[in-house]
Amino acid sequence: MFAITALERRPWAEHRFAFGLFLATAALPLIHLAPLPPGIWTNLPGREDPNLALSLAGLGVPWAPISLTPELTWRAFLALIPPAAAFFGLTLMPAEDRSRLMGLAIGLTAISLVLGAAQMAGGRWLYPYATTAAGDVVGFFANRNHLATLCLMTVPFAAVFLGSAARRRRPADRLVIWTCGVFLVLALFALIAIRSRAGIVLAAPAFVLGGVGAWLAAGRGLSWKRFVAGAVILAILGGAAYFGGQRVLQRFEGATASTQSRLETWPVVAETAGGYQPLGSGLGSFDAVYRAHEPLEFVDPTFLNHAHNEYLETWLEAGWPGALLIGAFLVWFARRTVRAWRAGENADAGLQRAASVAVLVVVLHSFVDYPLRTETIAVMFAICCAILESPIGVRPRRRRLQEA
Repeated sequence: MFAITALERRPWAEHRFAFGLFLATAALPLIHLAPLPPGIWTNLPGREDPNLALSLAGLGVPWAPISLTPELTWRAFLALIPPAAAFFGLTLMPAEDRSRLMGLAIGLTAISLVLGAAQMAGGRWLYPYATTAAGDVVGFFANRNHLATLCLMTVPFAAVFLGSAARRRRPADRLVIWTCGVFLVLALFALIAIRSRAGIVLAAPAFVLGGVGAWLAAGRGLSWKRFVAGAVILAILGGAAYFGGQRVLQRFEGATASTQSRLETWPVVAETAGGYQPLGSGLGSFDAVYRAHEPLEFVDPTFLNHAHNEYLETWLEAGWPGALLIGAFLVWFARRTVRAWRAGENADAGLQRAASVAVLVVVLHSFVDYPLRTETIAVMFAICCAILESPIGVRPRRRRLQEA
């Protein structure tokens, strides 16, 4: 039934640019894995050391791919399968189902936040991974930054759902209003408890833009009841800032050393990336490549598994093709965001405005971390992109199965 509806809509013609961009992204790791003859790969920038090692060992020079770590590049390709399924599936999904799915995402995020609260009060056994930040609020993740990102991605959706329910003013919508309101308060307190620096900084645009989206979804009206509700929410926000301020400030004050360390490594990553252009060292190869070029004064018992800057890491691993894909994505994102925020007042536009804020959170967070290398965030990101790509105001009806 779903396949028939999708074929009738001819999705490739309707979403040519977005589908092409996603397929090009998926093709990049496969290109990195394609075997090349010795005369080609040995002349690529940054391949001097592997070629020298083969010569010193007295081994012949075999065919080899662009990637210096083929097994990790293959993993990078496999990691694209869940986001690809989410993107293509939701692009063709009816708008009502997309709204229900985001409601489910809000519920699962709330469960993860509650688990985080239990972790803060409980023992080590509440953490789902052996390698994790024990003692921190991480929920179902291994890192608190990723929980903060998921929390911020769902905030604008909860705000828009609250505004839409307030506009309809049906008795059944009271539960939606209260549920979304409670979730927003929970998200605020959770961000303070998580103590992710990026999460705290990005909370401002997430909540503000989510509030604007809620206002538009509510029809730009503001009755006295809504005014009182807004005042209550502001009072809660003020209380949270008062009681959580000291904890947050301590997190920023204690972050000087780690932040300085990351800032010092970025020039090294950029210089290293320049030695592998124009094709890069292969997706997934950052760890191995950086260790080979890490200055001796940076060597200590810890290690840098990622650049903590997705754009620099992509520049190193994927070279100019990766940079072009990022540029094409930003152009697509800007156009879809402008379309969503300039559209009229309807449920589809509200959902797309929330999706644009969620994608913006990830785009900004990627300057100081690697959220998209976490599978859950990558799938959530793909879902938001699919919502942005879907048409506004078009809700295809489901085809009912006829009895033979």
